[in-house]
Amino acid sequence: MALGTAAAPYEPRFDAGRICLDLLATTHPGERLDGLAALRAWITGSGLVPPGTPLADADAGWLAGFRDLRGHVGQLVRGRNTPGIGPYDRDLARVNDLARAAAPPAPRAVPGDDGLLVRELAGPPECAALLAAVARDAVELLTDPVARAAIRECEGDNCRLVYLDTSRGRRRRWCSSEVCGNRERVARHRRRAALARA
Repeated sequence: MALGTAAAPYEPRFDAGRICLDLLATTHPGERLDGLAALRAWITGSGLVPPGTPLADADAGWLAGFRDLRGHVGQLVRGRNTPGIGPYDRDLARVNDLARAAAPPAPRAVPGDDGLLVRELAGPPECAALLAAVARDAVELLTDPVARAAIRECEGDNCRLVYLDTSRGRRRRWCSSEVCGNRERVARHRRRAALARA
């Protein structure tokens, strides 16, 4: 990095096809839920709450809760555990427990500053309700055989992101064609160019 330049701020990704898989993407290439500002941006960007929803109550407990849920969902989705074995059963029980919490406040339509209707919540969201929404999404994914069969892990170098392959023919190879797909195309071009020079 050149002197006097800063790293670009992290932009949360929401291209995995499910909100629970988007939560898993916050671990790549390193911890992305590294503070309350990042968590608030993820919660809003994911659509759990409408834009502009105050999340002033978010604290370290919220951050720990989302990271904990992410770990359990990751173990279940990646299938590294076996049903009936202790770790799998604990991960599943925790996701089910979180899914039982109350739903977030109901959305309502209200006039915005420009007179157009905008969505807002009828009350402030609580952490347990937001975690429940993500946990329910994981339950839906895990219990839908068609969706479960479409879960893929990115084939990009050093990328462990998981996504739902809804492409025609189910031949999607990368979490993002613009990120990992582009890297692969560039690497393939360089290999061909190196062979042509040799």
